[in-house]
Amino acid sequence: MNNEDIRQMNNKELHATLREERKQLQKMKFNHAVSPIENPTKITVGRKTVARLLTEINARNSAAKKA
Repeated sequence: MNNEDIRQMNNKELHATLREERKQLQKMKFNHAVSPIENPTKITVGRKTVARLLTEINARNSAAKKA
């Protein structure tokens, strides 16, 4: 998921995607702790996706407060 896709989402979609990405990240971390996963860079990609979603949500919240 790139920044263009994230910017085109509405607020409900952003929050729903954030919840889903956090669940997937939690599951990947747990699976990796039990037995090493084949591609551990997926955890890094998931973490960055969560950060991008949070950044967009925070940017929208601060823009709404200024308006």
